[in-house]
Amino acid sequence: MKNGWAKPPLGQEAASGHLAPSHGTGAVADLRGVSQLIVAAVAGVTNIVEEMHRNIARVSPIVGAAPPGRARGLSGLVYRSVRGVTRLVGFSLDTALAPLTPLLIHHAPSPRREALLAALNGVLGDYLAASQNPLAIPMRLRQQGRPLELDRPALAARFSNANGKLLVLAHGLCMNDLEWRREGHDHGAFLARDLGYIPLYLHYNSGQHISTNGQEFAALLERLVQAWPVPVSELVLIGHSMGGLVSRSACHYAKQADYQWLRHLKKLICLGTPHHGAPLERAGNWVNMVVGISPYTAPFTRLGKIRSAGVKDLRYGNILDEDWKQHGSEHPHDPRRQAPLPESVQCFVIAATAQQSAGNPGWHLPGDGLVPVKSALGQHENAVLTLPIPASRQEIFYGLNHFDLLSSREVYDQIHRWLAQDWRRESPDPG
Repeated sequence: MKNGWAKPPLGQEAASGHLAPSHGTGAVADLRGVSQLIVAAVAGVTNIVEEMHRNIARVSPIVGAAPPGRARGLSGLVYRSVRGVTRLVGFSLDTALAPLTPLLIHHAPSPRREALLAALNGVLGDYLAASQNPLAIPMRLRQQGRPLELDRPALAARFSNANGKLLVLAHGLCMNDLEWRREGHDHGAFLARDLGYIPLYLHYNSGQHISTNGQEFAALLERLVQAWPVPVSELVLIGHSMGGLVSRSACHYAKQADYQWLRHLKKLICLGTPHHGAPLERAGNWVNMVVGISPYTAPFTRLGKIRSAGVKDLRYGNILDEDWKQHGSEHPHDPRRQAPLPESVQCFVIAATAQQSAGNPGWHLPGDGLVPVKSALGQHENAVLTLPIPASRQEIFYGLNHFDLLSSREVYDQIHRWLAQDWRRESPDPG
């Protein structure tokens, strides 16, 4: 068995989301969603070609703004015709497939489909949601890949052994709740076995703004706590990558809304979370800015901008509406204000580095392939933005990549120690 993991008891493995999911949108809904995407893609490429044609025909300057408007004359008629036919075909397909969707709505999807759908939502999720595409993932809490009905009798029937210790795990960008299981291990299932938590898994559209998901997650947790069949004594959140940002955002909006669940939240653990952003997204934005200098290459920035709102939020680690609403989607400078950690909640952070062992500390440590070490630890050159997390609640793991954080025995042991220890004996967090 890989990594020496001991298999959790059967009941807890089932509770961890390891089984094949039994709920999905169905093949017809998938087909409708794909057809809508194809129609949008054809229309988008048509716009790009038309814009380049127009700029060349009008002899635009090499550097500077392109002239406004669309192509004229016969060329303009051709482009309008292509767009018109594309819209007509798309409408016809959607109209034909819509009545068939309910017939297959309960067919079980495969883990491969779940992974592909999660990746698609990560890249285009904001567009899918705005266009009401059937491929857009609705936010839900799930177990075994099946959504929970947040109703007290339904939860009581599903969790006959319910206790008051809830653990909610939030996945990262382009991922889904089933991917907490990696190389035979799932942190949620093993914490259920070892510490008695009941693990629930957040499934969400990671392409939407983090603050949008944060607000929805906050409301979802409130419904969960109100409907849970026994009084909640302890709530713990674990977020991997973007999931940590969504969890922090949910805490912020829960305080604003005076939600009850925040009073039950004891600990928040972030695994490889880019609290201060990821350089790959900033690099993508820089390329777009350079390409956009000339009207002859500017149309191609449309392709580079096919990055969802969620991806763009990872440029600096935006978790609030204010971080992006007033600055546009391609802002070149960090616009954030300091977002305090939740009060009376013990916060922990874990970073991974490709470096095999300690010996090169500080800012020079390589990251985990996606997230820099300092960003994962919440540390920033600007002291105002640094998260006030004590050193005893920070940990760096060597020789791991971003996804190894989900399967490493050493990472699990650290999480276990943090959750098992009585932190009330320590002085409170400065944050």
